[in-house]
Amino acid sequence: MTRTKERPPPAGTRTGAPDEPGAVSEVPRRLYADPGLPDRVFRAVARSGGGFVLAVMLLVGGFLLYRAWQALERAGWAFLTTQTWEPDAGRFGIAAVLIGTVLIALTAITVAVPLAIGGALYISEYAPPRLRRTLISVVDLMAAVPSVVYGLWGLFFFEGAVLPTARWIAAYFGWFPLFTVDGADPRDPLAPETVYTSSTLIAGIVVALMVAPIICSVMREVFSQAPAGEREGAYALGATRWGMIRSVVLPFGKGGMIGGTMLGLGRALGETIAVYLIISPVFEIQWHVLQNGTSSVAALIALRYGEASPFGMSALMAAGLALFLMTLVVNFAASSIVARSRSGASSDA
Repeated sequence: MTRTKERPPPAGTRTGAPDEPGAVSEVPRRLYADPGLPDRVFRAVARSGGGFVLAVMLLVGGFLLYRAWQALERAGWAFLTTQTWEPDAGRFGIAAVLIGTVLIALTAITVAVPLAIGGALYISEYAPPRLRRTLISVVDLMAAVPSVVYGLWGLFFFEGAVLPTARWIAAYFGWFPLFTVDGADPRDPLAPETVYTSSTLIAGIVVALMVAPIICSVMREVFSQAPAGEREGAYALGATRWGMIRSVVLPFGKGGMIGGTMLGLGRALGETIAVYLIISPVFEIQWHVLQNGTSSVAALIALRYGEASPFGMSALMAAGLALFLMTLVVNFAASSIVARSRSGASSDA
């Protein structure tokens, strides 16, 4: 026969029958507060909205997977390693267009992030109040400009203006593999400049101007939330304005800077019309950012959608599914980082 030993009550705890005067129950009392009807309605609406967004996202992914299943079943893992795009002949893959998409997006982020950081710091730390409101409105309006406008501007104006710069980069930095231009002598003044047109660099800079306002807006919000006490403390210790920015604002806004950059990267990965108007599509891996010819997944879909056969449409849906998953991962990571940065819970200052 096994005996169980009762655990003694904590010190200061009185036990006894519940009806005895002064008896204290060992069971903790459960607290409950009625939130009221307005709070319950708000909670239900918020949950419904979040659930609806998640359901729409799942439906989009499910639809793409359903339509792409025929092509994915035939291609298998070769869909990620094949460079050519001939679905009706059974040879198709997104290796070339995926590399082109990543190169254009990285070029855009390389150009956009310094512009966004400088603009956000000037608006939040240096601009007078009246000019600050104007600049905020201008940045928001730039983010709302249609992408086709940027594409037409890049095609008819910017491409011709940037060709001398592309030639100069190839002449002095052509030893670096990314800046090599095959079949062209950048130091020859009579060499044609058409080899530098419709390149990854031009498409990336145009996309950079599209994503820079988005990145700038996120960074400006985070910079403006830097604690006033820490700002004043830095000034009290003799810091200059730049010293205060370096020791307080930038460490506090580090998460927002990363999150804004990733949000811009997600936008750059999925840009379609502007890239489609500028690039010259090639279905081979093109590592040289200054050289004519590149491609992207979104531009491929826009280019081949109208003439695709039923199986070709399934292949395009598979390419769209790959782009959807890639941008989904980037945007989820960005949202989590931005949410943590806006809370102000962590500051390295």
